Amino acid sequence: MRLNKETYAEYKEYPEKVLQFGEGNFLRAFVDWQIDKMNNEAGFNCSVVVVQPIEFGLVDKLNEQDGLYTLYLQGMNEGKAIEEHSVINSISRGINPYTQHAEFLKIAENPELRFVFSNTTEAGITFDENDKLCDKPQKSFPGKFTALLYHRFKFFNGEKAKGLIVIPCELIDRNGDKLKKIILEFAKLWNLETGFATWINEANTFCSTLVDRIVPGYPRDTIKEITQELGYEDNLVNIGEHFHLFIIEGPQWIENEFPVSKAGLNVKFVKDMTPYRTRKVRILNGSHTSLVPVAYLYGLNTVSEAVEDEVIGKFIKDTIYEEIIPTLDLPAEELKYYAGVVLERFMNPFVKHYLMSISLNSMSKYETRDLPSLLQFVKIKGELPKRLVFSLAALIEFYKGKRGDETIKLSDDADILEFYKTLWDKSDGSEEALKKLVTTVLAYKKVWKMDLNEVQGLTEAVAHYLINIEKIGINEALKEVL
Repeated sequence: MRLNKETYAEYKEYPEKVLQFGEGNFLRAFVDWQIDKMNNEAGFNCSVVVVQPIEFGLVDKLNEQDGLYTLYLQGMNEGKAIEEHSVINSISRGINPYTQHAEFLKIAENPELRFVFSNTTEAGITFDENDKLCDKPQKSFPGKFTALLYHRFKFFNGEKAKGLIVIPCELIDRNGDKLKKIILEFAKLWNLETGFATWINEANTFCSTLVDRIVPGYPRDTIKEITQELGYEDNLVNIGEHFHLFIIEGPQWIENEFPVSKAGLNVKFVKDMTPYRTRKVRILNGSHTSLVPVAYLYGLNTVSEAVEDEVIGKFIKDTIYEEIIPTLDLPAEELKYYAGVVLERFMNPFVKHYLMSISLNSMSKYETRDLPSLLQFVKIKGELPKRLVFSLAALIEFYKGKRGDETIKLSDDADILEFYKTLWDKSDGSEEALKKLVTTVLAYKKVWKMDLNEVQGLTEAVAHYLINIEKIGINEALKEVL
């Protein structure tokens, strides 16, 4: 028996008030879960229409299940290990703009549409000058969104009351500001009337955000047991931790329309999200990203295994306490407390958070999450943070695509994968070749936004660690760092 509205007796239909770009595990365990709770506990009366931002995704599976899926929340909650699950009934339907372009644009004609959420990875909010208004659809997420907003602007004749509240969830600094800026760039590129830009500025509200919940996603190792427990088949089972935090920098009046407090959700509307973001991105996400290549090449597969391992656990704890926290301009005790909470979350006894599941776009993640700590450490201490540097070397090794005899299923932009493939194919494994490879990677400004070879001593240090990893293996190479 498959989960769908015919088999789920409590299925409800709600007006489509939310447009969501992204159908992945995170948004379904975070935003869609919150909307489901507000529907049940605060009378929100809202459903989500989901747009698949890339050509191949999950909307077909979503539609097969009428938007329904089971969410398991597992982990520590107020010091107790808790596991619970529920069916999330907040998604009405999914749309693939690559095969349903007219239906995609028609979303803009809905007078009840009010909110827009997105999560298209760190690489998603970018300006692609090759996008055209006539494309069906545009390649980039901001291009698609601009086309939809322009359709709404024209359909409602620029009526200000039909503006939207835009709340992106991509983990980049000032995500709302950047998305708005790119939309206005498209308006200029496409020679749209000045009234559209005015409508964007005056009728729409763009919020910047910070999101925090660890979401391992589909439980492939235990799905048979879960299916037996549930008594129905669900191809979209999702796993998340209990902890959640949503920081929204925007006008306080939004909460009147988005009743999070009535549903008891840990959502804060603030005037300045900077302190929250810096703490979370550097400590939680930064440690995740620095951990992945080191722990995976070491032979581990999950975050909890890595943190509990004597060697890798020491590596990541020392990275946090000795190299990340010293770079943050917040009270030390507050940072240490937060780090302790993060490490406890990493050791969630219920969740198998696979390292490979968080390896997507690792290059851009290192740039946004770890590079700022590395550069600030150099600025403050006048020396290189050896663990963050070692992680960078391990990341370069990771993109070789091999763990022993095993092929690593790398997941990143095609140009980055091709960049690394070309470099590693050309390398003969000699020290000279590895140094050249490192120099080329550190000069890759498209990702780093600078030439990292200009950071004193960094090229030599990364090359040294990479040579060690190649020659004696990561297990032995780590001993020097620890």
